[in-house]
Parts: sequence; C-alpha cells; structure tokens
Amino acid sequence: MKRIVLSALVLAAPALLLAQTAAPKPASKPAAKAAAQPEQAAKRAPIRRSAAKVVEEMTPIDDDPNVTLTPEDLEVAKKVYVGTIPCELGASVTITPSDKRPGFFLVQTGKTRFRMHPVGSRTGAVRLEDGRAGAMWLQLGNKSMLMSQKQGQRLADECMSPAQLTFADEMKKNPPVSILEPLPAAKPAPALAGTGSAQPALPPAKAE
Repeated sequence: MKRIVLSALVLAAPALLLAQTAAPKPASKPAAKAAAQPEQAAKRAPIRRSAAKVVEEMTPIDDDPNVTLTPEDLEVAKKVYVGTIPCELGASVTITPSDKRPGFFLVQTGKTRFRMHPVGSRTGAVRLEDGRAGAMWLQLGNKSMLMSQKQGQRLADECMSPAQLTFADEMKKNPPVSILEPLPAAKPAPALAGTGSAQPALPPAKAE
C-alpha cells in the first residue's frame, strides 16, 4: 500500500511543478496593461485651448429646422462682424447678412457655405449655427473660428477682423489679471503737511 501511495506521489510531482511554474504567467497581462495606459493617456491628452472655445465646442448644435429668432437673438446678430475675415494658414471666412431674413447670415470658407443664425451662448460669446450642416461660427473678443461638429474638426481658426486684431493687441499690452493671482497691495496714502504724528519739538530749557 505504501508503495502505491509513493508511486502516485512520484507521478503527480511533475504536474504540481508545472502548475506552480505556470501560475505567474497571468500576472504579466496587468503589467502590460499598466505599461500601455500612459501611452493611451498621452494620446487622449486634450490640446490646451481657451476655456470659452472648449465650452462652446462641447455645446451641441441645435438641429431644429424651424428657427424663430427672439429679440435677444436679433441683438446678438448686430454684434456679428461681417465681410471677409482672414484666418490662419491663408484661409478666410466671408460673412454676409441675409437680405430676406434679418438675423441670418451666409458664412462661407472656400467652396463650403453655411446658412447660420445666432443662438444663446453659454460663455457670452457671439455664436452662429447651421443646424442642418452641424456647423458653428464662434466669435470671441480677440478671434473667431469656424467648426464642423458633424466632421469633428475646425474649418478655419484664428480668424481676426480689424476690431479683433486691435483687441488682441490691447490684450498683449495689458494682459488681463487672472482670478487666481492675488490683488496688488494698496499703496499707503502720503501724509499731508502738518498732519504727521510726530510730537512738536519742545523749546530749550532756560538756565536758572
């Protein structure tokens, strides 16, 4: 009986040894995943953009074809820069007001044309949309951009009208103070003559 048990243990020993040596292999998969995570994170790292552009780009375009402009929309339309606006990389965008419908604009870059109208903006910027084409014209104080949310890309960027160019130059000369920076300390007001806190000089004592 002892010989049978010993024989069984001898036969089972190689199998146990193989099981012990094969067990650590699954641990390599998490290590491979951990090594791949930094590369994937680097690919997904967003490009730094102004906060207003990020917010407006992430705001969906209203696809309602039955557009009725409100008085507020018509006021926004008055702020839209019209004419041909130069952009980066030699591109340009031409904005033409509609003769038939006040508040609507024809926005064109190259051979691409959009029929746009003003919509409410989450950041206070001037925003025009073409719901059917899924396109947006965003006008900030110092620059503008034309984006196709349907294609997920910018059609024209860094567009500047003369007024925006002037505004951008002023920002370079006098950059706005960040809300994260402490306010400059107030300088003490100069003391007026005769109002100092120093004690008046006493007359010299007379000799007795």
